[in-house]
Amino acid sequence: MSGWDEGAVFYSDQAQFPRGGGDPDQGSITRHTALRKFKEFIRGFNGEKGDFPYRESLVHSPDHLTVAMEDIDAFDAVLSDKIRKFPADFLPLFETAASEVLASLRSKVAGETGEMEEPITGEVQVFLSSKESSVSMRSIGAEFMSRLVKISGIAIAASRVKAKATYVTLMCKNCKSIKTVPCRPGLGGAIVPRSCDHVPQAGEEPCPLDPWIVAPDKSKYVDLQTLKLQENPEDVPTGELPRNILLSIDRHLVQTIVPGTRLTVMGIYSIYQASASQKGAIGVKQPYIRVVGLEQTRETNSLGPSTFALDEELEFKEFAQRPDAYAKLCSMIGPSIYGHADVKKALACLLFGGSKKRLPDGVRLRGDIHVLLLGDPSTAKSQFLKFVEKTAPVAVYTSGKGSSAAGLTASVIRESSSREFYLEGGAMVLADGGVVCIDEFDKMRPEDRVAIHEAMEQQTISIAKAGITTVLNSRTSVLAAANPPSGRYDDLKTAQDNIDLQTTILSRFDLIFIVKDIREYDQDKKIASHIIKVHASGAAASKSTNATEGENWLKRYIEYCRVTCHPRLSEKAAEMLQNKYVEIRQRMRQQANETGKAAAVPITVRQLEAIIRLSESLAKMRLTSVATQEHVEEAFRLFNVSTMDAARSGINEHLNLTPEIANEIKQAESQIKRRMGIGSHISERRLIDELARMGMNESIVRRALLIMHQRDEVEYKRERHVIVRKA
Repeated sequence: MSGWDEGAVFYSDQAQFPRGGGDPDQGSITRHTALRKFKEFIRGFNGEKGDFPYRESLVHSPDHLTVAMEDIDAFDAVLSDKIRKFPADFLPLFETAASEVLASLRSKVAGETGEMEEPITGEVQVFLSSKESSVSMRSIGAEFMSRLVKISGIAIAASRVKAKATYVTLMCKNCKSIKTVPCRPGLGGAIVPRSCDHVPQAGEEPCPLDPWIVAPDKSKYVDLQTLKLQENPEDVPTGELPRNILLSIDRHLVQTIVPGTRLTVMGIYSIYQASASQKGAIGVKQPYIRVVGLEQTRETNSLGPSTFALDEELEFKEFAQRPDAYAKLCSMIGPSIYGHADVKKALACLLFGGSKKRLPDGVRLRGDIHVLLLGDPSTAKSQFLKFVEKTAPVAVYTSGKGSSAAGLTASVIRESSSREFYLEGGAMVLADGGVVCIDEFDKMRPEDRVAIHEAMEQQTISIAKAGITTVLNSRTSVLAAANPPSGRYDDLKTAQDNIDLQTTILSRFDLIFIVKDIREYDQDKKIASHIIKVHASGAAASKSTNATEGENWLKRYIEYCRVTCHPRLSEKAAEMLQNKYVEIRQRMRQQANETGKAAAVPITVRQLEAIIRLSESLAKMRLTSVATQEHVEEAFRLFNVSTMDAARSGINEHLNLTPEIANEIKQAESQIKRRMGIGSHISERRLIDELARMGMNESIVRRALLIMHQRDEVEYKRERHVIVRKA
């Protein structure tokens, strides 16, 4: 019996908590031991540097503590296994342990009477984080019930903040006795007993069934908010609708998330009774995830920067040093598409993007590059869009005809159960940090197209609808494809008539390509043989995994460059840029003076910024931190073959007319006027044939008609088949 009276406290933990598996030998932990181990862990866990990370973080931020699951694994594997399997039981213990440790770490304070008292500590919220890979939303089933799961996705909606009771205070109607009932965490309610446990005295009326009324002012509350989490677009199988799941977040996590944010969530997979109306299906419950840890994934990619292996990084750096790296990257873009070398280079620039800049006064300059492809049908425009959608780390593909302004930006939706409004982000918000591909851009309604203006230049979307006023981020590049109004690109028309878009939206595009279907014998032969080869070897190519490997490699390389490299202009390059820009403006002014008309594509300061972004993205492909003169030269070349070419394209009636041709056009005009009285109409084909019989050249007659049309002397009807002479 030695040592019996040495002041140690002995306790029995049999009745505290039923043992985990019923069998005491299986390493099961009781509540008391768990609490003790949690305290030991917070107090005594040694970090890599030999410090005590959790103890210090508790002192610095006393209301919450973020714990890495790997650290608990290293400290006690049984404990971490318990947290994974029974998180609802063990997490409250962890929080209790944290607040007790915090109380012991604090020094005593002088109370009102001057005596030293224990400091009052509030509750500590414990967040869990983990480096394990997240499971897919589709694979979470009944076997995960009440377990810890990790999923990732995009928050598409956030509700208003509600107050959730943790302890409900009940009062008996009859005997006024008071009872406190704990509430289940998350979306669960409180279990209210049916009868009062007051023993009636002699002559006293016994308490009836269900005597309790809730005293709301004496109950305890925490903040609660629900989010809707949708699968990442890249994880959705083709042809399926993206799934979403409900998340409930409480206390310090509330109001930290705006719709459109990419999240990785650690939480407890739980169930709740959806509504009282589903009386028949009592056993059927709705699943939701009670969040115990949140990470906002970085803007650039959904995996975070640490996922590149060392040998992969070396391979990327080695590739960037190669002299032909730029050409090789451009050849990887749309390998099944023949020609269009400059378009491919522009798309490479779009995928890599320039550098974002934040000025001291808080103004953000965008680094994303916008490209517009305008031209004839069957010139592989949509193929380019589809390729970019597959290759970009984050991408959304939409078609102009089927997209509304709300679908592209954000819509306000009323929730059916609580009748309150919430925001749901559209395509531009979901593609934050990536590319939006818009096909059939010219078929969009003009009022829908205006919705994109702000997203393209300021990179935000402002909303003021249904009492919700907010600003969402949409840091995206836009790649749009459009046809000219008459379906084909018409060389006889001016650039204004061919590009039927407003200058406000045109100036926001960095590069505008006019893609024409040119009929040339040699080129047609090459294209035909290329397409036949693609079709013939298509079956063989689909078996080899080489193509998909190349695609994945390109995707990883783009991700790596976007995360690690943020180039800036060198001084010499900046000077050269300035001179060239002034020169271009001078030329455009001269052209406007000669023709008496402004160019269809305006050359503004935005275009200067566009060239800067292009230079930066060309430097980024090489993983260099400075954009040099050769990068600027290549950017100017791209700008010249695209936007400048578009600005100069089409016929200008005052240019390139020799006196003889001008004379012939005048004669043709007088003949047309002689043929057609004011107000009469004639078929265009018949008029041209009649004048051709008189020995006039068909192209001259067409030119004369075009010039008269521009002067508003004739107008076309019935899809340009009939000409009407106006007064």
